[in-house]
Amino acid sequence: MTTVRERPGETGRRPLLVSKAWIQAVALVMLFGFAVMGLLAYRTYTAEPPIPDRVVTTDGRVLYTGADVSRGQQVFLHNGLMEYGSIFGHGAYLGPDFTDDYLHRSAESVTRQLGGAGSDAVAQRVIHDFRENQYNEATGTLTVTREQAVAFDENVAYYGQFFGANDTSKGLRPEAITDPTEIRQLTAFFSWTAWAASTDRPGKDYSYTNNWPPEPLVGNKPTANVVVWSVLSLVALLAGIGALFAVFGRWGDRLGWRGRQADTLSFRGPDAVTLTPAQRATAWFFLVVGLLFLVQTLLGAASEHYRADVTSFFGFDLARLLPYNLVRTWHLQLALFWVSAAFLAAGIFLAPIIAGREPRRQNVLAYILLGAVAVVVFGSLIGEGLSIHGVFSRPGSFFQSQGFEYLDLARAWQVLLTLGLFIWAAILFRGLRVRLARDHMGNMPWLFFLAALAIPAFYAVGLLVDNSDNFTHADFWRFWVVHLWVEDFLELFTTVMVAYIFVMLGVIRERVAMTVIYLDVLLYSAGGVIGTMHHLYFSGEPAEHMALGAFFSAAEVIPLTFLTVEAWSFLQLGSRQEGKSATPFPHRWAVMFLVAVGFWNFVGAGIFGFLINLPIVSYYEIGTALTANHGHAAMMGVYGMLAMGLALFCLRYLIPERHWPERLAKISFWSANLGLLWMCFATLLPVGILQLYESVDSGYHAARTLEYVTNPTNSVFEWLRLPGDVVFIVGGALPFLWICWLGVRHSVRRRLPTTLEEPEDMLFTDITVPAEDGRQREASGASATTSTRE
Repeated sequence: MTTVRERPGETGRRPLLVSKAWIQAVALVMLFGFAVMGLLAYRTYTAEPPIPDRVVTTDGRVLYTGADVSRGQQVFLHNGLMEYGSIFGHGAYLGPDFTDDYLHRSAESVTRQLGGAGSDAVAQRVIHDFRENQYNEATGTLTVTREQAVAFDENVAYYGQFFGANDTSKGLRPEAITDPTEIRQLTAFFSWTAWAASTDRPGKDYSYTNNWPPEPLVGNKPTANVVVWSVLSLVALLAGIGALFAVFGRWGDRLGWRGRQADTLSFRGPDAVTLTPAQRATAWFFLVVGLLFLVQTLLGAASEHYRADVTSFFGFDLARLLPYNLVRTWHLQLALFWVSAAFLAAGIFLAPIIAGREPRRQNVLAYILLGAVAVVVFGSLIGEGLSIHGVFSRPGSFFQSQGFEYLDLARAWQVLLTLGLFIWAAILFRGLRVRLARDHMGNMPWLFFLAALAIPAFYAVGLLVDNSDNFTHADFWRFWVVHLWVEDFLELFTTVMVAYIFVMLGVIRERVAMTVIYLDVLLYSAGGVIGTMHHLYFSGEPAEHMALGAFFSAAEVIPLTFLTVEAWSFLQLGSRQEGKSATPFPHRWAVMFLVAVGFWNFVGAGIFGFLINLPIVSYYEIGTALTANHGHAAMMGVYGMLAMGLALFCLRYLIPERHWPERLAKISFWSANLGLLWMCFATLLPVGILQLYESVDSGYHAARTLEYVTNPTNSVFEWLRLPGDVVFIVGGALPFLWICWLGVRHSVRRRLPTTLEEPEDMLFTDITVPAEDGRQREASGASATTSTRE
């Protein structure tokens, strides 16, 4: 066999395989995006709703202080209430939005005190009292009317009963919060958010939250910004998709996935592929992935059951042990943990293939990382449980749950997880450093490492989130993790890994893969970076956040449209090369999961995401089941399916061919996808549409009440989800866990070399390349170190 290698450049490094224009374009897009984000960060701090030092009545009585607001926010977060209801529309959806709830109740109270709702004069007086900004910046004092002070006291009594009830009728644990001081501080926090939602910004005729929530009692209605930027974002979407198809019409033969046309592939059997010690160590990672995935699906089913029957889990009062906010906290955290663990394992598995070597004791570092991940996962879950059950009640505890949605884990575990991700990047660098030294920084090995390094770097931004800070700027940094980390840089790492897998399998050439990577980075980052602001329309940010967020988030749908083309290309590549190969293609179901990623990216992130991202729709929809519909389809459909696909790719080599359960892989694929389809289209989408209709027709407050969420019509749709959940768990998660177990059971028994002398030992495919003289020559083309010359 003849191995054909790329010739190094004059500097000893392999030259860049694509035009430098790609790198320049990516650099410009990134610089522009983050320059704008820097300006938006500055505006966040200078234009967020102020927290007054004191809130006083017209007769001088101090109602509450800024310290009460800050402490009330901590009470809200530490008790896991953001995983029960929401603030400014962000959080969970079983309980009310407490910004809206306090505003509606206080407006009703003031109306009643002034003489009732039948009077136009009273209605105008209520609107005036709520909208007039009585905050004195010089003294830090906010003055409220006597009627608003009475409403505050009434709400203190109401929330005392709401959170202090000795029952589980609301899905919370009995006597969740009973301390009178904490109840008053919690109400002060709700009151401040309601003030920001109803009081006009200085010099503007709309509130700090752009007139959200829609509440006619205080004159909140859609602003001109909400309507105009919804229209302009639609125009941006149509123009962007048109431009995309124009580009593909002109240069389509140079873009996207293109297989080797004339080359003949012969896929090596998995048993003929040599594995390194670190690669074998990943079997334990995948077992942890399978276990966490199964537990996460069970918790998801439990959280869904609360919407069908709050007080009884098939006759058992589940809320006394696992209240809704704890179940949902664990459900979200485990989703991040098992997907991240799969990415860590896949990175460790691919690194020696890319490098053609593995440093000694790399497997020891992998096991240490696995242990650290286990400590963080189980430590954080235990800490969240103790916090929600009131064990960690002292403010400021380093092990107390932070309580922000998606960043629920305590600061101690957050720091350790960030360090663990950087250690993972260091492990990859240790394995890749020799290869990196021989390659141009724009080629695939560097793209793989830099994409991996971006994962801990952008997760670390979450350390800027402090639960005692102004909620508006804390939420700004939180969404750098929720959106930028997940929807941009995990997408980037995803693209690089998928491209590398196809290169290593010899299905496409490295130059083609690099073109796809750079194109995806451009398309994702053009809309994805600034598009982060679509989460923050109504969180107290100035209107420019809405304008830019709406416009650029529309552009996020453009690369997702491109992914549907990629998904079709995956199928075409697979069938074409399998038909030409003398040996069977061993990764049918791993590639099928990648096809599913393309489908769900378009449906879940694209269609369902755009459905709720228009400002005028989000104005009435935020915090309803349509948000959950988008979240499930995008998170599980994209990152969950990808994690399962990566796991099956690696496990195919960890499990001997005679033990490979091809049928279980098929069952897991179809069950996971059909279960998710059922989940979305039988329950989440129809319930979300009904809730949106209720919000527009009867008011946002009515659509978010527990009475509406659990009404008989909605309950029917919630029970309809049961068959889909059973298919997803029994047919999807359980077979996947069994395949992961087989990886541990059989990989440890295989006698494999501990070192690799030649990178050819690790190649997956033999490629026969037609020579210019008509004779054929063989090249081992499944590794970037020994790729066929372009």
